[in-house]
Amino acid sequence: MTIDAVTATSGMYASTPTRAPKQSLDAEAFMSLLVAQLRSQDPSSPMDSNQMIAQTTQLAMMEKMTELATTSTEDFGLQMRIAAAALVGKEVSFLRPDGTTATGVVSSVSYTGSVPTVTVGKETVALDLVSSVSTAS
Repeated sequence: MTIDAVTATSGMYASTPTRAPKQSLDAEAFMSLLVAQLRSQDPSSPMDSNQMIAQTTQLAMMEKMTELATTSTEDFGLQMRIAAAALVGKEVSFLRPDGTTATGVVSSVSYTGSVPTVTVGKETVALDLVSSVSTAS
């Protein structure tokens, strides 16, 4: 009589978990590297306090640069929204997906996507496809 092997088909052991590596150096990774460096330093010649201050300063600068990048992204999104709202009632030209150029008056704006869209007639157009703006005639 043979006995079949027991294998996991579902549950916790069904597949091997994989960890996605971080692709950026954030404050947490920087601090982990600094702590590892402090733990593995030679006790007879510890890290110079100037080096420690320099690395701490680098961490603070990195955090501020990350905040600045986030703020810049938010500012750009706000500028796109303002620009889209200013188009209501204006005549715009835009490129259709088939390659033809169309013109019409913007009747409304939508902010549902990452790029605001304007409604021209029955067409919805992404703000970055608008090629020219003029006063409606």
